[in-house]
Amino acid sequence: MVVRTSTPTSRWFRGLVLILSSGVLLPTIGVKIVGATTPAGTGDLGSASQAAWVMQENQWPGTSAWRIAGDVPDTIEGYANRVSVSVGGVVDLFVSTRARRFHVEAYRMGYYQGLGGRLVWTSGNARGRSQRRPDLDHRTNTIECHWSRSLRLRVGPSWVQGVYLLKLVASDGGASYIPLTVRDDSSHAALVVQTEVTTWQAYNKWGGYSLYEGPDGSFRRRSRMVSFDRPYATPRGAPLHELPMIFLVERLGLDVTYWTDVDLHERPGLLLHHRALISPNHDEYWSSSMRTGALRARDHGVNIAFFGANADYRHVRFTSSRLGRDRHMICYKVAKEDPLYGVRDREVTSNWRAEPVPRPESVLNGGLYGCNPVHGSLVVTEPGAWIYRGTGIHDNERIPDLVNLEYDRVAPAYPTPKTIQILARSPLTCHGHRDFAEITYYTTSSDAGVIDVGTLGWTKFLACGFVKRSIGCSVRVVGITSNILKAFAVGPAGQDHPSESNLARYDIHLKDPIAV
Repeated sequence: MVVRTSTPTSRWFRGLVLILSSGVLLPTIGVKIVGATTPAGTGDLGSASQAAWVMQENQWPGTSAWRIAGDVPDTIEGYANRVSVSVGGVVDLFVSTRARRFHVEAYRMGYYQGLGGRLVWTSGNARGRSQRRPDLDHRTNTIECHWSRSLRLRVGPSWVQGVYLLKLVASDGGASYIPLTVRDDSSHAALVVQTEVTTWQAYNKWGGYSLYEGPDGSFRRRSRMVSFDRPYATPRGAPLHELPMIFLVERLGLDVTYWTDVDLHERPGLLLHHRALISPNHDEYWSSSMRTGALRARDHGVNIAFFGANADYRHVRFTSSRLGRDRHMICYKVAKEDPLYGVRDREVTSNWRAEPVPRPESVLNGGLYGCNPVHGSLVVTEPGAWIYRGTGIHDNERIPDLVNLEYDRVAPAYPTPKTIQILARSPLTCHGHRDFAEITYYTTSSDAGVIDVGTLGWTKFLACGFVKRSIGCSVRVVGITSNILKAFAVGPAGQDHPSESNLARYDIHLKDPIAV
């Protein structure tokens, strides 16, 4: 059965989902391999920041067939038993459809001549079935599916790490996606791009409940725990805004690997194998393991770039489901509702800056979340900064519409790195309060650089050079982003680009962010 719910109306949840998967279906489902693949891993470096395998991979013929047109019926949906998998791993797919049969097409996301994807494999036909209704745990308002497995696939050794969309295609013409990431845990690529599955799941209202609201739209009836054992309610099961960043990284041929934020939670030590962590958009939900791992990596010279806002804002923890480890994400938001309150206060799932153990996100991010919703122009106030080199940007230049939805800024009343530097300051009004969105940058004694662009509008301006551009394009924003990615891929950014605090030049007087 296809469970229908309204699409979440949350401010950022309009986008596509990524799927990274590859392999051979077992044992009755056949596979058609489309094209050759290049080996996983970093390969030979064309420069300090480029990888030959990325450039070679993106020379393969691309296709726009991964897209799903708006008039295609939404008669099929599904989920996987993993958010990510390494080469050699097995993935189970759980699919519900009214159609008699369906098949799966896997597309790797990249530049591919501006088409955005490459068809990697196509499954044989599988029998369709309407799956049972989901269960509701009334203690935590958790919606979870206990569907029968529809397909099993094994990720073969010849498949390239990257970001893929698994497109479910029903015999009645319906189509949707399932998100999955294929990792290379042995990678020492310069950049690791982190897809934000915890935030996707937090906003996911499939079955009527999310971490924000229940079926009646109230905060009171929200979930306190959400499960990955269900489809996504966003259009076509694809809650992802990261695609333009992925397209740009691969167009530049940068030395990159991919994982999810759940992977950072489970294996935080692997971040030390890379030169920079790239958070592409809205990375709001972080566990203690994620935070500790990122801080440790930063203190060992690993750069961190937040190309969004509101990152590292909500504290979460994980438990297992029937399908495996870390499939349940817990976030009570109200500290005293959490059963760990007064028992294990450091793991209480309130906001990171809140009681009982306040640890504001500015300790890591530099900037601090302000408010939503907003809409305005980004104003460049430090045009001589290294991130603007070669872009032609001048003092007080405005980039229209770039400040959008949510924003970050410096808040000295909270713990803030002493070397923090404001690189852009954009006036705005949120809920009647005058404030500023800011791009912030700081470096540490380890020479690591941390940048926060301070707006959720950033990634949507990166879709330049594509045959079908459904989001937006700003050559200026692409230039700034490219400067950051390339510098962070070389090594600790503070060696070439040390930050110098310039707060004295700005009227920093607001003590508390609005945090709406």
